[in-house]
Amino acid sequence: MMTNQLKIVRPVNPTETQQNLPYFVGISRDTVGAKHISMNIVVIPAGAEAEPHYHVDYETAIYLLKGRVETRYGTDLSQTCLHLAGEFLYIPPGVPHQPRNLSDEEDAIAIVARNDANERENVRLYRVVDDNA
Repeated sequence: MMTNQLKIVRPVNPTETQQNLPYFVGISRDTVGAKHISMNIVVIPAGAEAEPHYHVDYETAIYLLKGRVETRYGTDLSQTCLHLAGEFLYIPPGVPHQPRNLSDEEDAIAIVARNDANERENVRLYRVVDDNA
């Protein structure tokens, strides 16, 4: 479906993701016929967190436009990183993670780029196994 035409996408209405976050789809297979890339906007509402998840077989780069986000990651989600507005975050394929907006008053907003044009089908929810249960 790729052509030699330039395309502009203005996402208006968010879609709800498996991760339980509003997602504004920009560049994807569905919107422009992209083959190997997607670029979208994700909003983490004030005080909210995503469902733990991982991405199958694709890399993710996130640029935080607004807010402060703590991301728990790793097999038991015990590692953390703090992501501030103006910073990029790289997530390798298959790494379980769970971002959380640290503000109870303002939404966190980020641009998300992935090397999979159909990335929503390759997201898997992740459950931490408690060995003590």
